[in-house]
Amino acid sequence: MASRGFGDLEAVVIERIWDHGDKTTVREVFDGLATEREIAYTTVMSTMDNLHRKGWLERERVGKAYHYWPTLSREEYSARLMSEALGSGGRSDLVLAHFVQQMSAEDSEGLRAALRKLARGKTR
Repeated sequence: MASRGFGDLEAVVIERIWDHGDKTTVREVFDGLATEREIAYTTVMSTMDNLHRKGWLERERVGKAYHYWPTLSREEYSARLMSEALGSGGRSDLVLAHFVQQMSAEDSEGLRAALRKLARGKTR
């Protein structure tokens, strides 16, 4: 599955599905969205079908409805975007250095912790 950004409605829908945290239906996503915006059920259905066709959602038929779930977590998706940016933005060492310079102290500590954890796992 080639990673690329989502369209506006696709982004809203996938965020809802990530927030849901479990398998969900078009009806559940529609009901949540309909409280905030004017939207047609068929629009939500088409958007979720498009996300499935593009490989971002899996689904299984349960009765007359499909239950959908994401193929990547929000964090895995974000990591994929970061990896693509790192690989397409010029010299990756400089891109990474600029990225790290922009991090907050909290994010920087999180990065150090992740690197320590990875280093421990690779030596075992």
